[in-house]
Amino acid sequence: MKRKHFITIGTFDGVHTGHRHLFSHLETLAAGALLKPLALYFPLPPKTLLSEHPEMSVLTLPKEKKRLLKAAGLPAEALDFKVCRDMPAQNFFGQTLLEKYQMGGILVGPDFALGKNRQGGIDFLRAECAKYKIPFSVADFYRAGGEKISSSLIRKVLAQGDIRLANTLLGRPYELSGVVVKGHKLGRKLGFPTANLDTGIYKILPLGVFAVKVRVGRTLYDGFCNIGFRPTVNTLHTVLPLVEVNIF
Repeated sequence: MKRKHFITIGTFDGVHTGHRHLFSHLETLAAGALLKPLALYFPLPPKTLLSEHPEMSVLTLPKEKKRLLKAAGLPAEALDFKVCRDMPAQNFFGQTLLEKYQMGGILVGPDFALGKNRQGGIDFLRAECAKYKIPFSVADFYRAGGEKISSSLIRKVLAQGDIRLANTLLGRPYELSGVVVKGHKLGRKLGFPTANLDTGIYKILPLGVFAVKVRVGRTLYDGFCNIGFRPTVNTLHTVLPLVEVNIF
């Protein structure tokens, strides 16, 4: 069986400093094994897709994540959660990792598990890799100030409105992307025309007023962004914040 890739798997929501530390470790292991590094990821977190209330639950939308992974310089391929969710761990390991992605090594975090109902934990992976004589590594959590850097922590920090700390943990400014939609033109009447941005239901929106950089096409502008609650509700009957951007 051909072995080509040293693989890591995850959701990588936020593509934050902890993830990039993992990617660096992966590249080192891959080089040592004369393999190519490869990150397999889910475009949206499985918990979000399974939740009855998925609103405002992710740091990065699929297009954002794809771009950030590319910027990190790591080859990455998206996994289809609908295909993976009911696949037994043994099948996922054999059919997906060994056969499809030609795995020659794997690096995961301490809490990683794969397969239906997370059947394949660390002990399972260690045993399967030993059977096929494949290098298996478990990376420690990346910490800053003694605290584990995680997507959950950054979500919590954003919910508290601490954008500075969130940016530090992310290793970059938090970003929003979306489609400009028609508003009530109240800002224009007040002399501050704004663009109303529809970011979808999944993106976490910290409440407040922020100084921002706005990219339109290839041009970057200064501006400010106000995120507050709109008076209407969406089809899920959940009140979502309104994102209003003023470009200088």
